Amino acid sequence: MRVAGNDGKGSTKKNSQLVLRLDRDERDSFVELCKELDTSAAREIRRFIRGFMKEHAED
Repeated sequence: MRVAGNDGKGSTKKNSQLVLRLDRDERDSFVELCKELDTSAAREIRRFIRGFMKEHAED
């Protein structure tokens, strides 16, 4: 059975936000680099968070 809105990638609906304060130039450079690498800033931040959590998980 296919669920509406599920593109088959196993993604789930995001329902929370994390607000960050950083230098505008740093933010703009990060977003531009993400575009050049054909990714999104949000995707890269989520990937960082997942890796950080995995690295620091208690076994």
